[in-house]
Amino acid sequence: MDTPTHKIDCFRNSIALEIEWNNKDPFYDRDLNNFRLLFNLRAISVGVIITRCDNLQEIFNQLGRGSSYGASTTHMSKLLPRIEGGGGGGCPLLVFGITQSLYTEDE
Repeated sequence: MDTPTHKIDCFRNSIALEIEWNNKDPFYDRDLNNFRLLFNLRAISVGVIITRCDNLQEIFNQLGRGSSYGASTTHMSKLLPRIEGGGGGGCPLLVFGITQSLYTEDE
């Protein structure tokens, strides 16, 4: 189904998946609005977002890449208030946050 705003990153069996890793946080608004519209049109049954947890910033800082992943980029504390405020508009949402416990240093 065409939408005038944005193409979903991944779509299969009425599941829409967005991966937001290091975009500006307004991208969450776009994703949630798109999920809401597509859900209301019965094109999707659930929206899924994969992003990073805030504590992953510590690892980026240790790797010397912290300035590339700033406070205004996509991370869980930017997403949750939007969801709690009804940003999904009734679309069921599943949200995954990648934590620093999943980081394994290359040897």
